[in-house]
Order: sequence, then C-alpha cells, then structure tokens
Amino acid sequence: MTELALAIENLSFAYGAKKALDDVSFDVRPGECTILLGPNGAGKSTLFSLITHLYDSRQGRIALCGFDIKKQSLKALARLGVVFQQTTLDPDLSVTQNLRYHAALHGIGRKAADNRIQEELERLNMFERRGEKVRQLNGGHRRRVEIARALLHRPSLLLLDEPTVGLDVPSRQAIVEHVHALVKEQNLAVLWATHLIDEIAADDSLVVLHRGQIKAKGKLDYVLQTTGANDAGEVFNKLTEGHKG
Repeated sequence: MTELALAIENLSFAYGAKKALDDVSFDVRPGECTILLGPNGAGKSTLFSLITHLYDSRQGRIALCGFDIKKQSLKALARLGVVFQQTTLDPDLSVTQNLRYHAALHGIGRKAADNRIQEELERLNMFERRGEKVRQLNGGHRRRVEIARALLHRPSLLLLDEPTVGLDVPSRQAIVEHVHALVKEQNLAVLWATHLIDEIAADDSLVVLHRGQIKAKGKLDYVLQTTGANDAGEVFNKLTEGHKG
C-alpha cells in the first residue's frame, strides 16, 4: 500500500489520431484538494474517464490507494467516490431512495446505510428534504445529494467533474466550502476538475492541463512563484494562452 490516494504515471490516450492526453503524471495525497484546471477540451473529462475505468489506456498507469486500476480494478474503484458533470440521480425517486440504492450497490446494510445517509445529509443541510423527489430539488440541492451519495461508502478519493457548472453563486460557494472542510476534517483526497478560478483555495494543489499536457503542477504558491503570476487567473491565462484555439 502507498500513502498516495491517486498516482498517475506517464498516462497517454488518443481518440484515433487525435491525442487527448500526452504523458500525464501527477499524484493526489490524503488531506489534499487538487484542482485540475483547464479550459474545455484540455483533456479533463478524458482523464476522469480513465480514472473511473470507463476508458482503458494502453499507455501509462493509474493507481488508487496503491491498487492498479487495470489489474485490481474492483479494489481500486471501491476507494473512489465520483460526482459527474451530468446529474445521475433518478428524478422520480426520493433523496433517500437514491442514496439507499447506491449504498446497496456497495454492500452497505440498511441500518448502516440509513445512519450514513442521515450523517451526510445533515452535514449538507439536506436531511429535512430526504423524502422529496429529486425532480423537486433545484440544481444546487441536487449537487449536494450527489456529493452525499459519493461519500456514503467512505471513499479515500473524491472526484468532482465540474460539479458547480450552472449553479448560482451561493450554491457554488456552499459546495466549495463543504468540500474543502471535508478535506481537512476527514483527511479526504479530492481531485476537482474546473475552469472556474474562484473555486481554488490558497492551500490547494494545482494541476494545469492544456491540450492534453500538464503545464504546471504543485501547491498554488509554488505554481505562482514558478510562473511569475500574481494569482490563479493569471496562471490560467499564461499557461493556456488565454484558452484560445
């Protein structure tokens, strides 16, 4: 076993002749929020598809908590919680029904599941809405339910794929604050894909991805120092050429 929640080594992937990822390497440690920053088309979604084993790569290696995603996929994926960009909740089921279904898939008994559901929903100020159908919830509240669902089986690594897209500012801010609190309180490792600069906290790590290549990585302060930028927005513009083309 390793202390790394996620280790990515020399990962490359192509769609036919088009290279989506080119020799990507970085890691995420417990108690660390790593922001995967890049414009649309940078390769963020491809990377997440490889980490979640939706795609398989012939080049490079991915390990979750020391388990190789190819050779030990079940053990690796058991350590993973995911919130996808597109909602995957059943709108005709209640909040509780959605969460119980997820818990059952992970082999969590009914009593333990209900305890965890209550704990996660209370943390997100959603417990009083547990009986409502998902279709009755607004976008921000649906996202909170998806985050609760992703944490039910106590993952070591939480993947967030543009989780705040389309949400209003208060909803976005609440999710950003909640996730960063989880990192500190539960020693959770988080990989958060975004193109929104204001979701980055001062003590986050940063991986800047552009056209399938890593342009910078490390703690935010280190990236600012090495790029000569004043803030994350300037880093983004410098390293992605203003994200044009």
